Amino acid sequence: MIILQTVTPAYRNNFFTFLKRSLNNNFILLGGDCYFDKAIKSDPSILFKDHVRNYYFFNRKVLFQMGMWHIVLKKNRLILEMNPRIISNWVILLLRKWSGKKTILWGHAWPRDGSESKSDKLRNIMRRLADEIIVYTKTQQFELQNKMPSKKIIAAPNSIYYKKQMVTNQEANLINNIIYVGRLTSSKKPMLLVKSFHLSIKNLPVEANLLLVGDGGERELIENYIKQNDLFKRIKLLGHIDDYEKLKKLYSTSLASVSPGYVGLSATQSFGFGVPLIISKYEQHSPEIEAVIINQNSVFFNTDSITSLSQEIVNFYKQKELWVGKRADICNFCKENYSVEAMAESFLI
Repeated sequence: MIILQTVTPAYRNNFFTFLKRSLNNNFILLGGDCYFDKAIKSDPSILFKDHVRNYYFFNRKVLFQMGMWHIVLKKNRLILEMNPRIISNWVILLLRKWSGKKTILWGHAWPRDGSESKSDKLRNIMRRLADEIIVYTKTQQFELQNKMPSKKIIAAPNSIYYKKQMVTNQEANLINNIIYVGRLTSSKKPMLLVKSFHLSIKNLPVEANLLLVGDGGERELIENYIKQNDLFKRIKLLGHIDDYEKLKKLYSTSLASVSPGYVGLSATQSFGFGVPLIISKYEQHSPEIEAVIINQNSVFFNTDSITSLSQEIVNFYKQKELWVGKRADICNFCKENYSVEAMAESFLI
C-alpha cells in the first residue's frame, strides 16, 4: 500500500503509524511539507514518511508534486487525495488507468459547496478514473453510492486517537472551562467566541476560563482584544498544541468545547474526551458533523450571533450536572465509531 499526501499533519500521526505497524515493509507514505493553506504543515515526527516536493501555482490554487514518480507508477495499491486541484494526481490516474494498475481516491465525496455545485463535475471525472473511493463518513458513502452504483465506495471515519486514548473526566469540581481547539483564522471565527465569552463572564462562575488552543492570522487581533478589555485572567491564549497528554489535561477541565465557525476534526477530538460541543448552526460543515447528536453530545447556537453563543455558554453552566453526566456516553460513542482502529480497518480491507 502506498499513500500519497499533500502533507502529513500531526493529527494523522496515529493513523499512519497504525498502518505502518500493520503492514510493516508493505506500507509506503509519501508527502510534502506544506498544504494549500500554509498553516497546515507536515509533522516532522512521522519519521517513516518519504519526502516529495510540492510546487504551487496561481496563488496556491493548484499543486504539482515531484519526487514520487519512480514509485507511484509501479504495480501497487496506490491511494491518492481526491482533490482536483492536484494536477499531478490527474496524470497519475490517467497513466495507471491506461496501464491497468489499481488506484484508490481518498477524501471528501463532495466539494465544500455540496454535491450540486459546478465544481463537482470536475471531481466526478476524477472519481470515475479511480477503481475505488474512500470517503470520510457513512453518509457520504451512501450519497456517493447512489450517484455511482457500480463503483466500490468505502467509509473511513475521520479519526485522531486510538480507543485506549479516549478517556474522560467526570469530577465536576475540576470541570470549569470552555475550550476551543483549531486554527485562529477568520473562517473558524475564534473572535466571535472571544466576544461571546466576554459577554458571558458576568453570569459565569469565577473559576470559568476560556482556553484557546491554536495559532493563525487572528492571534494578534485576539491578543489586542484581551489586552484592551483586561481579560488576561479569564481568557488563556495557549498557542498550537498537538501533544496528546497536554490536550487530554485541557479537555479534562473543560465543560464544553466550541465551534464558532464550521465543524471540523476537532469535533471528534472533543467527543473522544467526553466533552460536548457548542456548534454554529448554519455553516458549510466538514464531514465530522455526522458525529453530532443534538442534545446528546452537542447544541447549536445561531450563526454569527454573539448573544446566542453567549446564552448557550451560560446554559451549559446552568446545566453542568446534566452535561457532566453525559461525558462517559459521549466518550464511548466516539470510541466505537471514530477511533484510529475503525478508520484503519477500511484501508486494510
